[in-house]
Formats: sequence, C-alpha cells, structure tokens
Amino acid sequence: MIDYTQLLILGAIAGFTIFIGLPLAALKNVSSRAKGFLNALSLGILVFLIIDIFSHAWESTEDIASDAFVGNIAIGDGVLHLVALFGGIAIGLFGLAWYEHEATIKRVPQILSLENIKKGDDHLHQIFHETSGYRLAMMIAVGIGFHNLAEGLSIGQSYAAGEVGLALLLIMGFATHNATEGFGIASPMAGLSRKPTIRFMILLGLIGGGPTFIGTLLGSLWFSDITYILSLSIAGGALIYVSMLMYNSGRKHTGNGIIMIGIFVGLVLGFGTDLIIHLGEL
Repeated sequence: MIDYTQLLILGAIAGFTIFIGLPLAALKNVSSRAKGFLNALSLGILVFLIIDIFSHAWESTEDIASDAFVGNIAIGDGVLHLVALFGGIAIGLFGLAWYEHEATIKRVPQILSLENIKKGDDHLHQIFHETSGYRLAMMIAVGIGFHNLAEGLSIGQSYAAGEVGLALLLIMGFATHNATEGFGIASPMAGLSRKPTIRFMILLGLIGGGPTFIGTLLGSLWFSDITYILSLSIAGGALIYVSMLMYNSGRKHTGNGIIMIGIFVGLVLGFGTDLIIHLGEL
C-alpha cells in the first residue's frame, strides 16, 4: 500500500522519465539518412499515440452517447461529451496551426523569410532549418503534454477508486512510455550544429512530462469524463498536426523506404510498451 504523498512522487517520476530520451538532441554528426530514420521512428511512436488516444477517447464518448440515446442519462450530457471530443480535436489541430503561423510569420526575423532563403544563402538556410527543428520539438512536447495529462488523470482516478495496484501498474507503464516520448521530442533537434541549451531541454521535459504529475494530482481529487475526453482529444488533434510536419521534414532527409521502416519500428515500440502495461494488469 502506498500513501498519498508516495502516489504524487511516483506520478512525477512517471512523467519525468521523459528526460531519458531527451539527450538524443545532443547527438552530433548525424547523417541525413540517419536523421530521416530517427524522424520516422519518432513519427511511428506518435502514430501509436494517436491510435491509443482516440481509442480511449472514443470508447468513453461512445458509451456516454449510447446511454443518452437509450435514455439512461440526459441527452444533453451525450451531446456535451461529443462536443468535448470534436471540439478538443479542433483545438489541437487549429491551435498548433495558429502557433506555427505566429512562430513562423511574426516571430521569425524578416531576414529569415522564405523569400530570402530561396535566394540561396546557405547560412540563412541553416538558421531557418535549426529554428524549424526547435519549433517542431516544442509542438511535439505540447501535444505529448496533453496526452500525459490524460494518463495522469487515469493514475489518480485509479488511486481514488481504491485500485492501488492498478495505479502502480499504470505508473510503471507510463514511465516506460514517456522515455520513448522523450525520444520523439528530441529527434527534430538531433544533428543540428547549434545544440539546444540545457534550459530549453528542461523546458521541453516540463511541458511534455509535467502534466503527468498534474493529472495524477487532479485525478486523485476530482475526475470528470468531459475533462478526460477533452484532454485526450486535444492531444490527438495536436499530434495529428505534428505528425504531418514530421513526415514532411523526414522526406527532406531520406526516401519513403527508410521512413516506412522507421514508422514500423516506432509502432512496434509503442504497441510493445502498451502490451507490457496490459499484461501487468492481468
């Protein structure tokens, strides 16, 4: 049996194992082919997360909508949960689209505009490439952060329901998952000539892993189906957007063959760690 303080500590550990994968960003002299594979490997992990996220979000939404349809609960509750699901997807998709527009158009100096890049200045091209890598890493961290918030909620809710064993198993499983998610965050920065600062790496880790602790805290005190569905759907929408960016980025480094191999390996890693969690629950 664990007490409440230990639960919160373990919830924090489950989130901050994301720092295990972040040192990938410090790799130097990475070939273009290797960059493409690492990018695709991370993309495979994100594709798994998208599948996992929407399977949980839709399962909860479908159950509530079905109960509303047969009259077990108010029809308004069913509609509200459907709005939370699709509204969250819209927030994730359009929110990151807005963020990218703001970061690219308003925050990137005029000298780094695409028009100047196309003039053939290699130095400007390198700076633009590195800026894009940092921005993509931040967007991945944001998307994964929403996903980890939902994971933390499930940990806290399991503990609140008296299922301490399940909470511990979820903590161990999510800790393993987050290590691979750190890898996904760091991959866009691997091989860049200007390495990210420690401060920036810590920020990425806090954005991506910190919500696991926050979700554990909130889930142990208060739980809402709408909050759970909304956080999952925002994460799913955000990761769909990021995945499209990562695919476009990967095509610049290597061909589709390497990309498909990387995606396959990432999917195997994602489903493999998920299977470990499931087997531990038996």
